[in-house]
Formats: sequence, structure tokens, C-alpha cells
Amino acid sequence: MEKSFYYSVNWSEISYLKEALDALEVPYSIEQPSDRLNLSPGDVAIVFPDLNVRVYNHIRELFDGHGLRYPE
Repeated sequence: MEKSFYYSVNWSEISYLKEALDALEVPYSIEQPSDRLNLSPGDVAIVFPDLNVRVYNHIRELFDGHGLRYPE
């Protein structure tokens, strides 16, 4: 999967978000903190590929804002 953008979320929110994303049939992956992603303690990244605008708007509403560009 080509990585385009991500959201940093607390581990405790993963279950709810996975259910919502699976229901929307949106491709994503979950990543732990790494050298590439500077995440707060207890956070993980939900990473997405490029999405069409309609799908991105659903994601933006689910996460209440725009995602962060995935570092190259």
C-alpha cells in the first residue's frame, strides 16, 4: 500500500476506529511509533493511501480533521 497520510490516535481508540473503517471498506494500516513517525507515548498511527475526495471526507469527519502527510 502506498502511504499518503496518517492520523495519530491513542491505542484505546483503535477498536472503535477499526470497526468504522472496516464498515466503510477503506484501506488502512496501523503502525507503531518509529523513527519515521514521531508519536506520543501510547499513540499509534492509522495510515492511509491516496483516497478519492468523497472517501477522504468520510475519513476527515471520522477523525475530526485533516490527516498528517506520511513522511517520505
